Amino acid sequence: MVGIVGLGSYVPEQVVTNADLEKILDTTDGWIKSRSGITERRFARKDQATSDLAQIAAERALEDAHLSPNDIDLIIVGTNSPDMLYPATACLLQEMIGARNAAAFDLQAGCPGWVYAVTAGTQFIQSGMYKNVLVVGAEVITRMMDNTDRGTYVLFGDGAGATVLSTVEHGGFLSFELFADGSLAQYLTLPAGGSRKPFSKEVLKERSYFTKMDGQAVFRFSVREISRISKKVLDKANVPLESVDWFVPHQANLRIIQSGAQELGIPMEKVVVTIDKYGNSSAASIPIALDKIYTEGKLKNGDKVLMVSFGAGMTSGAIIMEWSR
Repeated sequence: MVGIVGLGSYVPEQVVTNADLEKILDTTDGWIKSRSGITERRFARKDQATSDLAQIAAERALEDAHLSPNDIDLIIVGTNSPDMLYPATACLLQEMIGARNAAAFDLQAGCPGWVYAVTAGTQFIQSGMYKNVLVVGAEVITRMMDNTDRGTYVLFGDGAGATVLSTVEHGGFLSFELFADGSLAQYLTLPAGGSRKPFSKEVLKERSYFTKMDGQAVFRFSVREISRISKKVLDKANVPLESVDWFVPHQANLRIIQSGAQELGIPMEKVVVTIDKYGNSSAASIPIALDKIYTEGKLKNGDKVLMVSFGAGMTSGAIIMEWSR
């Protein structure tokens, strides 16, 4: 079986509270908390890019795995906010940590980017092609948000979570499930900056180089997907819902998390919540949340962990694993 043998995360030091956002937006602390559950989030420093956050998380994961950078065969970075369109942030990370033997590529799949990347990385190990794969979810996603749009700017935060995948004797990943529905793609987009709409004076004027979101449509998709894809991945692994010890959902919105858990019948004491302190860190949110309960000593050997994410595409992904550290 393949599992996680090293885990690490990093969130920037700069804390941005709802009170801070009240000074620049037509919003209030009460409005933000009632709609999202967020009280504060982390912003990267001006001199930090996604690769910088990824480096710290990756080095912590390697230390936890007792491996050197040269032991890594492949690096996959799940991100929606790469340092630049090319080269891949994974290639920059390879140089930064000194993983000279590793192939490297980015994977862009919306907020489920880390789930997709873990699924892909597992296949490389199961096929026998590689032994150790470093998978990082990393974002400086706040740079993709319009600081005049209270509907998006208040929701997001920056961070990175890293996992080292390798073979394990017991437990590990039990099942994966991935999904996409491109007919819903228009609900969450960053319209400009690609080949369809290159940067121009028009783009600058209309601010289409920032994220555009239909919040209600995204909410409906997310709540539906939490329940649907969770049941599917559990059925595939033949794991009953009541056997789940920890539910680690994508940290998009507290109301989405609560609605999804209620729909599944999972009590909130089993649900890992970090959105109140970190906001939505996109592809980084699940590994950051997983590392939280790991470093707090709450994850026990044999625990069943259900992880579910959803986001732009629209995409979703789920993993059920048995913790085996």
